[in-house]
Amino acid sequence: MSTGLTIRAEEQRDQPSVRELVAGAFGDLGVAELLDDLRTSDAWLGLSFVAELDDEIVGHVAFSRAWVDDPTELVEVLVLSPLSIRPDHASKGIGTALVMESLEHLGPRTEPLVFLEGDPGFYSRLGFVPAEPLGFRAPSIRIPSRAFQVRPLPGRPGRVTGALVYPDVWWRHDAVGLRALP
Repeated sequence: MSTGLTIRAEEQRDQPSVRELVAGAFGDLGVAELLDDLRTSDAWLGLSFVAELDDEIVGHVAFSRAWVDDPTELVEVLVLSPLSIRPDHASKGIGTALVMESLEHLGPRTEPLVFLEGDPGFYSRLGFVPAEPLGFRAPSIRIPSRAFQVRPLPGRPGRVTGALVYPDVWWRHDAVGLRALP
């Protein structure tokens, strides 16, 4: 990993740089527009973090609200997405550092789980496991089962199972289950 890397909470002044980073990381404006709309939706919790190197933002991750439709109650959970690393800084450990440190910032929160859709080769190293064997159902058949992953947050009581329910903003952007895996 690069020395001098700082992981911190995103500030409002960072948003234009983050938008540009996200668009560059994904190769188009689609995910950047999703992030814009997440910021103004009920799903937004302000859990947005940046990786800064030499006073430049080189990475970003956000966590937003979702729910698990447990047989006994609707349980609020988090979704990690998007995770973006500036392409010229990919494969340098920045994504790993960003995810791990941002997860540490979730310590005082009460949500028991963090879900994501992503590459199990990367996220399994960060404590994420396949969600279906733990009794969770993906919110869409378009999500490959190996991409549907979860990480329990330490110290959260209770056993939760059921279907993950994404907020409306994800569906309006048709941003569920569309990423190809390596």
